[in-house]
Amino acid sequence: MKQFQYVRPATLKAALDVIGKPGVKVIAGGTNLIDLMKRGVTAPDKLVDINHLGLVDHQSLKDITETKTGLYLGSLALNSVVSENNMVAKRHPLLAMALKAGASPQLRNMATVGGNMMQRTRCGYFYDTTMPCNKRVPGTGCGAMEGINRMHAIFGASQQCIAVHPSDMCVALAALDATVHIAGKKGERKLPFTQFHRLPGEHPDLDNNLAKDELIVGIEIPDNNFAQNSYYLKIRDRQSYAFALVSVAAALEIENGIIKNARLAMGGVAHKPWRLFDAEKALTGKQPTEENFAQAATLAMQGAIGHGGNSFKLKLAPATITEALKHAAGLV
Repeated sequence: MKQFQYVRPATLKAALDVIGKPGVKVIAGGTNLIDLMKRGVTAPDKLVDINHLGLVDHQSLKDITETKTGLYLGSLALNSVVSENNMVAKRHPLLAMALKAGASPQLRNMATVGGNMMQRTRCGYFYDTTMPCNKRVPGTGCGAMEGINRMHAIFGASQQCIAVHPSDMCVALAALDATVHIAGKKGERKLPFTQFHRLPGEHPDLDNNLAKDELIVGIEIPDNNFAQNSYYLKIRDRQSYAFALVSVAAALEIENGIIKNARLAMGGVAHKPWRLFDAEKALTGKQPTEENFAQAATLAMQGAIGHGGNSFKLKLAPATITEALKHAAGLV
């Protein structure tokens, strides 16, 4: 591992003064960054540890607090703390389920909300520095396109990259219409969660729309009526800690036997959490039946493309959507 400088700013301003400079990486829990450094995928000159930043807007970045319109998660709140928080469990059980499905207890005890959002793909070609990867070294090619691509994307990919985003937490936050609070030298801005991560396009090296000199300071989840009918279903190779082949975050608002509102997002299928807007619209006003769920799942698959090794996802994905909706509606 390359030698590097380590700094621990005490204020948000001090952190923002240094993070935008070349060769600088931000570290919180380090559950992804340290792996990347060990393997030589990234070799920063300086690490900026943000775990000791002071108050931002009069609260700690580790806090979980109620707002007038929802629930606010500080970017340094641990995944383990969020998943066990009473307010999260009561108001947004979908998020708690996704977090508990996402990693081992040891990792959840280190990983932060912001770090989870910033983690990079687990594509084997990205991690292997002897192989071509446009995400790691733009212009070198995509080894997965004609290689081993069982875990890879069926939605939103490009000729440059077919990697998938690995997070479970982010799939739930996409479904829950969360908003990202971002701080920079020019002030704070807010970004809908569904717009935070990027599709690969011609620049797969860019995972998200966060500027180099900005930090995530928190996530706000608006109040909703999905708590009674939510479910996170993750299909993976083994029940213990593993990344999703396909996952689905399903949330329904059911009133008098009719779906008044629906939210659906998928993981393991795209370069970003994949929101199923058309399927949501198709479910609204319908009865929560297996037939209607299957029809919505079929609609959700429009535009999906397999790449050989991952073509099984074209059948697995709609089946997972249907099953997740059945669980959310209490049919199983």
